Amino acid sequence: MLDRGRLALPSDDWFQKDPTRLIELFALADQHDLEIHPQAMRAANRDARLIDAKVRNDPRANALFLDILTSKRDPETVLRWMNEATVFGRFVPDFGRVVAQMQFDMYHHYTVDEHSIRAIGLLARIEKGDLDGDHPLATAIMRQIVSRRVLYVAVLLHDIAKGRGGDHSVLGAEVAMKLCPRFGMTPAEAETCAWLVRHHLIMANTAFKRDLSDFKTVLDFAEQVQSPERLRLLLTLTVVDIRAVGPGVWNSWKRQLLSDLFSGAEEVLRLGHKQNGRKERIVAKQGALESRLGWSAAAFERLKKRLPESYWIAEPDDILESNARHIADAGTRSLSIAANVYPARGATLVTVYAADHPGLFYRMAGAIHLAGGSIIDARIHTTRDGMALDNFLVQDPFGQPFDDDRRLKRIEQAIEDALANRHALTEKLAARPLPRTRAEAFEIAPNVLIDNRASNRYTVIEANARDRPALLNALAYALFQSRVTIHSAHIATYGERAVDTFYVTDLTGEKITSDARLKALENALLEAASGLPAEAKAA
Repeated sequence: MLDRGRLALPSDDWFQKDPTRLIELFALADQHDLEIHPQAMRAANRDARLIDAKVRNDPRANALFLDILTSKRDPETVLRWMNEATVFGRFVPDFGRVVAQMQFDMYHHYTVDEHSIRAIGLLARIEKGDLDGDHPLATAIMRQIVSRRVLYVAVLLHDIAKGRGGDHSVLGAEVAMKLCPRFGMTPAEAETCAWLVRHHLIMANTAFKRDLSDFKTVLDFAEQVQSPERLRLLLTLTVVDIRAVGPGVWNSWKRQLLSDLFSGAEEVLRLGHKQNGRKERIVAKQGALESRLGWSAAAFERLKKRLPESYWIAEPDDILESNARHIADAGTRSLSIAANVYPARGATLVTVYAADHPGLFYRMAGAIHLAGGSIIDARIHTTRDGMALDNFLVQDPFGQPFDDDRRLKRIEQAIEDALANRHALTEKLAARPLPRTRAEAFEIAPNVLIDNRASNRYTVIEANARDRPALLNALAYALFQSRVTIHSAHIATYGERAVDTFYVTDLTGEKITSDARLKALENALLEAASGLPAEAKAA
């Protein structure tokens, strides 16, 4: 019945006569876009204890719940009402276990239940097209998704096993296999949902910590995903999971990386391994660049001969053009630095063209930090005539690009000073305060993972540590001291935790395979990640 346009109960014992009505109340509110009378909410809260195994296993109650969860109206609001009335946690006890559960880090802003409900709300808004500006790819592929209700259930369950003392992805997949049949889903839907929960972090981890220009990265990812529908589901789940973490966590850089990985994996899944060959891709990129530059054939041929194959594969078309003009402007100078806003990636592109020498990368990393910048990606190239051509993507401490001339000049000057050895770089770095002092409250044991299978050409090193001033500089210096060549670096920060990944070779350009060498490398990086005095040796 209605009381002044709000759903009300016909009698005080309405739920006691049939506890299934506790779910039906919220389903009706959703179906008819109605608010629930405060007295009815109080009664639901009081009688939620009547939800027992019989109600939980009632097919009608489960069908009503699934209707609420997958509603095309406003599932977030109705689920939040259910949660406030404690009906949600009673009907899905696994969800009840994470209600008000804090996440003790600086990355997550909300309790687990609030994060999950917000993620559902974001998914519904993406499906309606309300967030097309922020999430154009997710909005487009939502129209292609066949397993719609699988996606909504997976978003609800992706963190449901947090706080159980094990891998929450693995434990959550077990919960999904138990709950999906109860909700009335088919065995195939349950399997897909459990797979999504089990692998809900894989796309973000691959996009943010791995080199997407290394085709083996894309192949390995596609091999795990295995189907275009799973890829679409995973992309959408990843987007809402990141966005629901808290304000300021999502940015255009993350959107671009996820889009790049999605496009690469989609091509593999659609065409198998018959993607355009490496040489064909290089020729196509070179042809496109030549037409945009408008140079003479001889001038462009000289540029082509100077740059290695790996460069043409690694850089997108717009950076190829920017670099080519930078090299031309530099002429015969041994050092040329340019910092420009790069709106497509929500960052500042810093390009350094310099005479190559050992230790160049760690000096540049330290200089960018001193200028107040945070490196989110770095690609290091060496021309065939001994010049370094390095591209850094840099943001300020708030995740935004440096966008005024004064700050851009400060970055350029800091790098020039560091490379000319004008200042004692290490003392300046040591004196710089930690921008987020709260990070010191969290104990993170440094961890170094070395993988020779992730790439056909490089040894891939992942260093996990507590974020702190000049961490990247310290790690890069340790690699320099260990006599390895860095080819690319990928930097991800999750609150107080930093994850820096390096693609490296030995000085002859080969993977590092000696056990003794790998162990020494691991120890050197652990020392640097711990903040021990190793980096103080840097000149």
